[in-house]
Amino acid sequence: MRKNRIISRATLVDFWKKHPKAEIPLSAWYWDAKKSFWTEPKIIRERYRSADFFPGNRVVFNVGGNNYRIIVKMEYKFGGVFIRFVGTHSEYDRIDATTI
Repeated sequence: MRKNRIISRATLVDFWKKHPKAEIPLSAWYWDAKKSFWTEPKIIRERYRSADFFPGNRVVFNVGGNNYRIIVKMEYKFGGVFIRFVGTHSEYDRIDATTI
């Protein structure tokens, strides 16, 4: 069975070192994403109903009770999940998810 390839876990680790409360929810998201194989947005939506989808295969995940955001760029053909941003809700509000 094929699985997603997350690039890169280190981005998550760096964030939770600065925000220790984020470790459990970000780690849970990572392991769930890693064991999955997302070939289209519909599959993500089935698991993450609050996910937002943007042009350029960008997906925003609300993590940790809506306290944190993860923006990824998906490469659906081979299950590539490229982490482009990890931040708090307020940090997310200051960026443009379509260009990051």
